[in-house]
Amino acid sequence: MQEAVLRVGVIISVKGRTVEVVVDKSKNLPHLLYNGELIRNVSVGSYIKINKGFERIIGIIESEFITEDKSVNLKKEYKQEKEKIKRVLQIKTLGFLEGKEFNQGIKELPLIDNKCYILTKEEYDTVHNFIKEGDTPIKIGVLSSETSKDIEIGVNSLFASHIGIFGNTGSGKSYSLASLYNSLFKEFGENSGFKRNAKFLLIDFNGEYSGLNSITEKKKVYKLTTRKKIEEITDDEKLPLNESAIIDLEVISILSEATEKTQKPFIKRAIELYNLTLSKGRPQSYFIGILKNKFVSILQSKNKERAFELLDFFNNIIERHSVGFKVELLNLIEWHDNKSCFKPKRGSTYSFDELEDIESLSSYDAIEEYEFLDNKLELLIDFLYVQIIEDLLVNRARNEHISPAINKLKSKTKDLFKVINFNSGTSDIFDGENLVVVDLNEVKVDIRKTIPLLVAHKTYQKQKIAFRESRSSSLNIIIDEAHNILSYTSSRESESWKDYRLEVFEEIIKEGRKFGTFLTVASQRPSDISTTIISQLHNYFLHRLINNKDIEAIEKTVSYLDNVSFESLPILPTGTCVLAGLSAKLPVVVKMNKLDPKYEPNSQTIKLTDSWTLDHGDVIAKEEDEDYDLPF
Repeated sequence: MQEAVLRVGVIISVKGRTVEVVVDKSKNLPHLLYNGELIRNVSVGSYIKINKGFERIIGIIESEFITEDKSVNLKKEYKQEKEKIKRVLQIKTLGFLEGKEFNQGIKELPLIDNKCYILTKEEYDTVHNFIKEGDTPIKIGVLSSETSKDIEIGVNSLFASHIGIFGNTGSGKSYSLASLYNSLFKEFGENSGFKRNAKFLLIDFNGEYSGLNSITEKKKVYKLTTRKKIEEITDDEKLPLNESAIIDLEVISILSEATEKTQKPFIKRAIELYNLTLSKGRPQSYFIGILKNKFVSILQSKNKERAFELLDFFNNIIERHSVGFKVELLNLIEWHDNKSCFKPKRGSTYSFDELEDIESLSSYDAIEEYEFLDNKLELLIDFLYVQIIEDLLVNRARNEHISPAINKLKSKTKDLFKVINFNSGTSDIFDGENLVVVDLNEVKVDIRKTIPLLVAHKTYQKQKIAFRESRSSSLNIIIDEAHNILSYTSSRESESWKDYRLEVFEEIIKEGRKFGTFLTVASQRPSDISTTIISQLHNYFLHRLINNKDIEAIEKTVSYLDNVSFESLPILPTGTCVLAGLSAKLPVVVKMNKLDPKYEPNSQTIKLTDSWTLDHGDVIAKEEDEDYDLPF
């Protein structure tokens, strides 16, 4: 009976993984009834079994075509039109059945005349069973073509991997991200081990997940802003970052957008000077002594351009203690080109022939008034100025190569104080919760690029330490609208900074698995994201993609897709995606789980007619019923 009902046809051609099958003439109905069950007949996108001896090879039908059946006697009159044609299926082999398990890959290739069959329900379920032994399943949705078939994924195979979620705006990308992690938190959220060992950092560029219940109720949200005045922002609204976390080569390099080969070594020397100074018994007096020595060296300089350049740097250190320091100083001295040195102005009582006379300069008293700032980032900027003075005096560096890093750090300082609590006693952003959402919706563009890099880097470094101490800890970094930070085509920044920014995340995606760290990226524009990052992803959720460049980017980097799945990308309905990757064994089109509305991200498309059809009286009545304060 199985031979009669389920047989499709026989193989007539084998070209590597591509196989052609001629279909038996009785197999043209859409469904078959077998053992009381309705089974889908052969069609493009469905699976087929090829029997080669005791081997059961599984393939997917990618296309079909018809040819004239020349085996029929031409002199014979055809009884039916269908007898004139031969239906041929083009199949791509995917894997094989071994016992009650489906394995991806090629064990053996079929041979000509091997028979092909429709899968039984048991075999169909086996092919779609993605749960490895010992793993915990979570349901992510249903098969789009067979909504009665649940699609479950193993927690370890999915969340202990790098995930890519891609799709055009309105395709359900953010909804899928929320659905995946909501399913995870529903399954494990109350477990003490999960609360203790699992950490999730979500970088939210558009404020979609900072709602009270988005994904889960239990989370820590940092709703950062640079739009308010600094006095209007409390420390609880800022990211905590203590002194040890600030004065770090990598952190300062990130904040100053330092280049790897020139500016970063300079920052390293400044931090070494900072640490050396603060290790002294009287660090402030020690630093004042350094300032005095540099001041004398500047006044003794023989290069006019360099001397005034260095005075500008020195003035930046002293100006907050002595208003008009440089102006007052230049009222007493002037540059003599013929002698290439500073000399007293006419009428001045000061002589600069001896070192003692220079040290007696009255304006010099401003240096004695210097005091360390409480804010360690601003204090470090003073050390950066001292270091650049030193480097320029000994010709170790050029001003035009180093100054941009200091200027960028200074220009960001005011906004950084709005989003980071530099005086925090801790740098633990999780504050006892598993999930942290960093909402960047109200943050300036340059800070929006800096904060994710800073937070991800610091959290990853802490995770590396925690993982070495206990291999049970894990960190999932989730970046929604990832093209904002992982793009390699941005024109807003220098190439060197762009390379450095991408290197930080590329290190996480290439090395993070060894330290229990995994990256989830969601984006509308996969073509904008670094190809290194996309190619290192293990699992893909591909929603509707229309732009040719985006589709090409997926084609080049995702080797798991068959032609049918690939060609369906531009026409996928909202909420439906192609799941491909290591956790799924074969590509499947999945309709994602429907979320409880309270857990949905704030990314729904507004319904214009709802507001357009309301009149003024309807709005007043509604707001009075809900006891709202009227805005008019």
